[in-house]
Amino acid sequence: MAKNQRQYKIAKILQTAPVSSQSELVSLLAEEGIVATQATVSRDLDELGAIKIKSFDGSGIYAIPELPKDQTSTLDHLKRVMSEWVVELGVSANIVMLRTPPGCAHVVASALDRSKMDGLLGTVAGDDTLLVVADDSDGGNGLARRLAELAGLNWP
Repeated sequence: MAKNQRQYKIAKILQTAPVSSQSELVSLLAEEGIVATQATVSRDLDELGAIKIKSFDGSGIYAIPELPKDQTSTLDHLKRVMSEWVVELGVSANIVMLRTPPGCAHVVASALDRSKMDGLLGTVAGDDTLLVVADDSDGGNGLARRLAELAGLNWP
């Protein structure tokens, strides 16, 4: 199973069940047919931004906080998201098209929107494709070059 699929399942589990330990999460994943070690689950929780909160009964459980709409992404976060999820890039005038694995376009779009990158007006995400609209100052080619660099893709 791919990392993004496992992390998606972890997020779903945390939304539906109180999970108090990493070993408990490993067991819940195993019940779903997903084999993962405690070390892998630990990294996944960190990458998902999971935190421990107090439940209604006072015990500590994992949760993934919602990001406020005005929270910005750091350059390091944007590089990590772009390099992990963007697999192809194309450009036409002031629009850059990015392709991701299925179900991942919104992750990249959110990181780009929160980056407040110069020259980027906004994004529109589907399932595995997102469109990034460039402003007139840089145009699609300039923005495509910067996005390709962040994603680690070759660009002419």
